[in-house]
Amino acid sequence: MHQDPLIKKLRRKGIASYEAANQYLEERYLAEHNRGFAREAAEPEDYHRRKPKRWELRQIFRLETERAIGNDWVIRHHGRYLQLRPGQRYRGSNKRKALVCEWEDGSMAIYHQGEKMAFAELSKLKAIQSGPVIAQVRLRIPAKKDHPWRQSYKSIQPALAVPLFRLRPYASP
Repeated sequence: MHQDPLIKKLRRKGIASYEAANQYLEERYLAEHNRGFAREAAEPEDYHRRKPKRWELRQIFRLETERAIGNDWVIRHHGRYLQLRPGQRYRGSNKRKALVCEWEDGSMAIYHQGEKMAFAELSKLKAIQSGPVIAQVRLRIPAKKDHPWRQSYKSIQPALAVPLFRLRPYASP
C-alpha cells in the first residue's frame, strides 16, 4: 500500500543503502505510520478462529497426487506398485482415480471417492531370465553387378515392343 510513496520519500531524503533505510523506518517512518493508522483492539487476545487440531494440520500438510487405478487394482506411484486390498472394490464406480497422500514422515494413505482404502506395496517384479539376449542384426548383402537395380534405366529394354497404333486417346468410337 505504501511501497511507492515510501520509495519516493527515501529518494527525497537521500537514503540509498539498506542500512540507512532500515534505520529511517525504525526511528521515524513506523512511528508516524502507526500514529495515523493504529487502532486499539477490542480484546487483548483475538485469534479470529480456534487453533487447528493436530489431525487437521496433518490433513493440510501433505502431498496429494491423483493416480489412475488399473484393472488389476494396482496404482503406480513414483516407481512403486500399490495393490488395493481385494475386499474393497469400487462398487461399480466409473471414476477410476485415487488420491495418494504422503506425509513428511514417509507414511502414505490412499483415498477413493473420499473413503480411505487399504493397500499393500508389491515387490518389484523380477525380470525373466531366459538366457543371453541376442541382438538381431540385419545383414546387408550387396546386389550382384547384373542385378536390375544396378542397371541404368536407359539400358532396360521396353516390355512392350509392339507399336501403339490404332489406339485412340478417347473412349467414344
